[in-house]
Amino acid sequence: MKVAIVHYWWLSNRGGEAVVAALLELFPDADLFVHVCDEALVRETLGPGFKGRIITSFISRLPGAKRHYQKYLPLMPMALEQLDLTEYDLVISSESGPAKGVVTRPDALHICYCHSPMRYVWDMYHEYVGRAGRLVRTLFPAIAHWLRVWDRVSADRVDVFVANSSFIAARIRKFYRREAEIIYPPVATASFSHQQERGDYYLCLGQLVAYKRADIAVDAFSRLQLPLVVIGEGETLDELKERAAPNVKFLGRQPFAVVKEHLERCKGLIFPGVEDFGIVPVEAMASGAPVIAYGRGGALDTVVDGKTGVLFHEQSVDALVEAVRRVENAEIRFEPEVLRQHALSFDRQFFKQRISDLVARMTAPVRG
Repeated sequence: MKVAIVHYWWLSNRGGEAVVAALLELFPDADLFVHVCDEALVRETLGPGFKGRIITSFISRLPGAKRHYQKYLPLMPMALEQLDLTEYDLVISSESGPAKGVVTRPDALHICYCHSPMRYVWDMYHEYVGRAGRLVRTLFPAIAHWLRVWDRVSADRVDVFVANSSFIAARIRKFYRREAEIIYPPVATASFSHQQERGDYYLCLGQLVAYKRADIAVDAFSRLQLPLVVIGEGETLDELKERAAPNVKFLGRQPFAVVKEHLERCKGLIFPGVEDFGIVPVEAMASGAPVIAYGRGGALDTVVDGKTGVLFHEQSVDALVEAVRRVENAEIRFEPEVLRQHALSFDRQFFKQRISDLVARMTAPVRG
């Protein structure tokens, strides 16, 4: 089979890029299509095993595309439709930004691995517009209306949807009226160990943006007067520092070695936001650390309440304080080896096997 992988943009390595990298391990001769990318970063990430081409849409040739690519969002549907995929038998699109709207051959198989329907035109639209400047608030409502129509119509071009969690499968059903198979994204569980001695601090790890609700963690631990380490950077960092008590320590952005050490030594991971899947909780469990998470989104697929962590069901400081106290009072005891074994079920090898099985099933000849 001639294979194409279509991704939205590749300018940093995050969860979506980890999925594409694993797909290209499965199909090393596939060609990679993106709107815009840092080609040096992509090739360094994929290594010498990647034998295909990197092909960009016309978005990459527009002024300042690598810095201002999101401003070209209204042009991306047209850019996708101009990509020539007529030579490909299998197309796998990686969808979170516009990627699935490519036009394929009638007899080609199009599988969409959906990290999320586009948040900024669907469920997070009002939050996005509320934080935007005056120009975006004026223009984006009309643009978003057109993008929703295109996004819904382009969903019909997909033969098979794959969701990264039950949460995303439900959103696909809501917005696209399609059923999706669930295949969890790959997590590099082998990169973590659970042998280190645990420290006395809890950890909040991730990008510091409003929807991740690090403010709940900071306020809860300021009240509890227990040590909390916050690793990450983002638009809410200064505000969080101002409201935090002295027992809350901010480390900013850190390299992987520092993140790994803190995951392996923390008393538990605090996860107060709603994520589509959430790779960090799985990394924490692979490190032997329980997860105290808000019980919505991908955490419902990854955290087993009372066994690998504690779920709290109201996104509030009071609810998080109560959940932490349950751990502090030893109401629940966690076994690091049990946590790790659970995390291993999300390992990279299982993702690759399930994708391989899906492709084999969908391309098998029909027998009469």
